[in-house]
Parts: sequence; C-alpha cells; structure tokens
Amino acid sequence: MPMIHLTLPTGVLTAQARGELMKSLPKTLLKWEGAPDTAFFRAQAWCRVEEVADGCFAALEDDLPRFRVDVTVPEGGLSQRRKAGLVEEVTERILAAAGLTTGDALRVWVLIREQPEGTWGAAGNIVKFQELAALAQGQRENA
Repeated sequence: MPMIHLTLPTGVLTAQARGELMKSLPKTLLKWEGAPDTAFFRAQAWCRVEEVADGCFAALEDDLPRFRVDVTVPEGGLSQRRKAGLVEEVTERILAAAGLTTGDALRVWVLIREQPEGTWGAAGNIVKFQELAALAQGQRENA
C-alpha cells in the first residue's frame, strides 16, 4: 500500500510531465518494493502531486525549484538496496520531467517513511505487511 507525495513549486512541470510522473512514480515504487504488476497492487499505489505557490518552497541560497518526495511504505517493505534504487530512479524521473540535469540532483529530496506494523489501516482494517507479502507471492505464482 505505497504512496508517493511530490511537492514542488507551481509551474515547474508541464501538465503532460505532471501526468506522466503521476503514473511513473507509483510504478517505480512498486518495482522497488518487488510487488507484482497486477491490477490489485497498481490500484493500491497512490501518487499525489502538490504544487505550492511561488515563493513558498525555496532555499536560502537561491530561488531555484526544489522537489520533495515523501514515500510511505509498510515497515520492512524495502531493503537498503531497494531504498537506494528507489531514491536514484525517482530522482532521475523528476529531473527528466522538469528538464533538469544530474547536476541539479541535490534539489530533489526523497524521504522514505516506513509505516510501523499495526499503524496502517485500509478498508476498515489494519493492513499487515506479512499479509501483503503473502498476497503478492500468490499473485506472482498465478501470473
């Protein structure tokens, strides 16, 4: 049940680039989680893009656009290797969407938040990572 929340200044992305990121970022997250590419897991991978007003998201040194990516995943869903791969690929996708280069990579922050077991609820129930992992394994085997 992963979620990506991208915060950036208004107008940095074209409508097309924003739409493409809203599709590619959740797919990227599912890939690094190792989730199967099934309708169920795609439906659970959410993406929110929040554009903030000009001058409301900047650094002390300059007024170049910054990007904050908050990634929420179940605790234990990503190994250190998977976290590193996720951060690298998400950064690359955002830079490309904004027409920036790898020299601008420090303007993209990816914050991974692991939701502790027993604190994620959906459909009126507590979501348990082991149940998600078993469901994913079953869907992989049936694919």
